[in-house]
Amino acid sequence: MNPLDFLIEPLSYDFMVRAMATSVIAAIVCAVLSCWLVLVGWSLMGDAVSHAVLPGVVLAYVVGAPFALGALIFGFLAVGLIGVVRNTSRIKEDAAIGIVFTTLFALGLVLISVIPSQTDLNHIIFGNLLGVSWADLLQVVILGVVTFSILIVKRRDFTLYAFDATHAHAIGLNPKVLGAALLGLLALTSVVALQAVGVVLVVALLIIPGATAYLLTDRFSRMLVIAPVMSALAAVTGLYLSYYLDTASGGMIVLVQGCVFALVFLFSPRHGLIGKRVGAQRRRRMLAAR
Repeated sequence: MNPLDFLIEPLSYDFMVRAMATSVIAAIVCAVLSCWLVLVGWSLMGDAVSHAVLPGVVLAYVVGAPFALGALIFGFLAVGLIGVVRNTSRIKEDAAIGIVFTTLFALGLVLISVIPSQTDLNHIIFGNLLGVSWADLLQVVILGVVTFSILIVKRRDFTLYAFDATHAHAIGLNPKVLGAALLGLLALTSVVALQAVGVVLVVALLIIPGATAYLLTDRFSRMLVIAPVMSALAAVTGLYLSYYLDTASGGMIVLVQGCVFALVFLFSPRHGLIGKRVGAQRRRRMLAAR
């Protein structure tokens, strides 16, 4: 098989075209948001929201509503409950997140086990990328465009909030509103990624790209470019590998992203474990030569 056939053969199937489009859109949107999540330190919040949408998806199936609607409702519900527990008790944020997301996730698992269904609802947990329909793809496109547009338009405000919320307040911005907006976009993004990798692996798409870009550059504007480009390439690579190796598509996409992070963690010129040592040795040799 020549390289051109290698690239074209999977795209001769409609389900692969839909899967490719869905995975790339989800990868880009998640990667852009992940830049702020990494800076703010909301990795656990991303995990919480992505898991908390499970009962919403199951209940949406029961009443015949779109899965995205149920996921959005429970995503916002999770954010609200975390805020209530954190602000009205002695419980700290990390504990509040753990309590809310594990409880809602467990509720979703219980609902799946007791609700009779001709549809295998387990694909919500593990993803069903190759089963995405044109209607599902349209939903992903709409939610993805809305989320991406808001992130780009308000990027300066979100960036200032992430770096210095006090300064943001001093110049007239409302940090609470900006934080709430980011959490709302997190809920939207979780729904987008849900179609690609399922509830369990959504957090990987929301954290790994931003963390990888953070090790490659010290400028946030570059992070916003590096993260989505690398995430999209990882999505395409993972989907091709899953096709030819006959493996789980969502899992393979996340595995590729994890491998890219490992390489960057080791060999990034400025922040990599090995890269820093090599750079230090080179500088010592240059100084000695002088």
